[in-house]
Amino acid sequence: MGEDEAATVRALGTCRNLVAEVIAQHRGRVVDMPGDNVLAEFASAVDAVEAAAAMQARLTECNGALPERRRMTFRIGVNLGDVIEEDGRIYGDGVNVAARIEALAEPGGICVSAKVHEEVRRKLDLGFEDLGEQELKNIPGPVRVFRIGGSASRQAAAAPAQRAKPSIFVHPFANMSGEAEQEFFADGLTEDIITELSRFHELFVISRNSSFKYKGKPLEVQKVAKEMNVQYLVEGSVRKAGNRVRITVQLIDAETDRHIWAERYDRELADIFAVQDELTSAIAAVLPGRVEAATRDRAARKPPDNMAAYECALAAKVLHHRSSQEDNARSLRLIERAIELDPNYAHAHAWRACILGQQWIYSWCEDKDATWNQLAEELKVALSLDDNDSDVHRILAALNINKNEFDKAAYHQARALSLNPNDDLIVVQQGELLTWLGQPEEGIEWIRKAMRLNPYHPARFWYHLARAFFAARRYAETVDAIQHITAPDHAHFALLTAAHAQMGNQAAAAEHAREVLKRVPGWQVGKDYLPMLHYKREADLAHHREAILKAGLPA
Repeated sequence: MGEDEAATVRALGTCRNLVAEVIAQHRGRVVDMPGDNVLAEFASAVDAVEAAAAMQARLTECNGALPERRRMTFRIGVNLGDVIEEDGRIYGDGVNVAARIEALAEPGGICVSAKVHEEVRRKLDLGFEDLGEQELKNIPGPVRVFRIGGSASRQAAAAPAQRAKPSIFVHPFANMSGEAEQEFFADGLTEDIITELSRFHELFVISRNSSFKYKGKPLEVQKVAKEMNVQYLVEGSVRKAGNRVRITVQLIDAETDRHIWAERYDRELADIFAVQDELTSAIAAVLPGRVEAATRDRAARKPPDNMAAYECALAAKVLHHRSSQEDNARSLRLIERAIELDPNYAHAHAWRACILGQQWIYSWCEDKDATWNQLAEELKVALSLDDNDSDVHRILAALNINKNEFDKAAYHQARALSLNPNDDLIVVQQGELLTWLGQPEEGIEWIRKAMRLNPYHPARFWYHLARAFFAARRYAETVDAIQHITAPDHAHFALLTAAHAQMGNQAAAAEHAREVLKRVPGWQVGKDYLPMLHYKREADLAHHREAILKAGLPA
């Protein structure tokens, strides 16, 4: 302060914003933030410790851009205990012990109480140094304290930087109507979009409080990106004309200052809140996919050795979706690299299970039982690391569908949907699950909803829709859905064969049957097709089996 008061205040403000963002990202609550002190509360000890590690990693990264004498280092203490709450503040020994433990930490370090250590030691890959019983000022009786230290903890603390998740800032939407009523609508839309984007754990979303500091100010892309340390920005406007409202929104890459995606929505304003909900869902569903595509383009320009954990996972997903044995092997190598860079990356563990699951489904592994056990273990790890990652539950649901464990699949699918109802992959899987459970008409509506949520959806959505139509005995619509797939494979032709056979189009059925056998010589219904179907009801499986055999394909 004595050397440069203004610069110190600015640096402290940056640190405070950063810490508040990390706390929010880890589902915590800032209780108080006086001066250079922060008091935060978490419902989970795991969230608190992960937040502490993430804070120190982000602060270290932030300090790296400053001369050594201008750097700010913080100590963190974490305790688990009862508190008294009054007027939004918390008091009691639980808070006092945390404050005393914090004083024992080294600058840039973290200390935790024995209660916290016991709660997290099996769940987090951290190194702990036992400091023994400590006499703490104004605390009756000694308290056992552990310091987070060692190579494992350094690796964990560095994980957020290694992961390098895409960061996004939503600029408050501009009210172009000049009406006070629309000001509330614009602000509500901005807040809802921030909230819904925060459900996607693979995005780092700047909080509402930080975003609204820029309300009413023109968006200076490079300046805001630097101040908020983000890669992507969203801006939009609201304009009312009569009984209609027009929303424009665009996604900007801060590095190049170019527009990645833009859209315009025109709606009747009969129910302003219903319109707000609809637009929030539409925008929040599309944005993550556009951000992922832009990040994937960036990652593609890097050699694998220079890629962060998130980028490795992103590249692994792309290869996985190609559904070939060679790409699956490359995908597995990349996801294992992501886990090596960040052992606590729940999303990567879940995707390793998904990639192994693909090996299991297509018999691309030497020992199917061993592979299944391996992927089950990966999912346990993913779930223990982050029970609130919607993608972890989505993948658990998908793999339980493939094992015909319908109750488990339904549980994890419901959990995924509750955590992120705007993720098109979760929504389309809801339709797929309902189809297998014998409710294809409902499944059709969910799959169509996923297509509306994400107009850029992958081609396989059409295959999910075609199977739902077939299960609903809507054969002409089955054929129409498959015709939207630009590069159909043998499974698509097999479904076309069954649909045409049910409609009595024997010539078309025979033509598609020949295409199946041409693509996969020796193909058989029982060996190569029926294992891909996961109907819960025997009548639905029999209907599908008889339809495809009717076309003359070998049993």
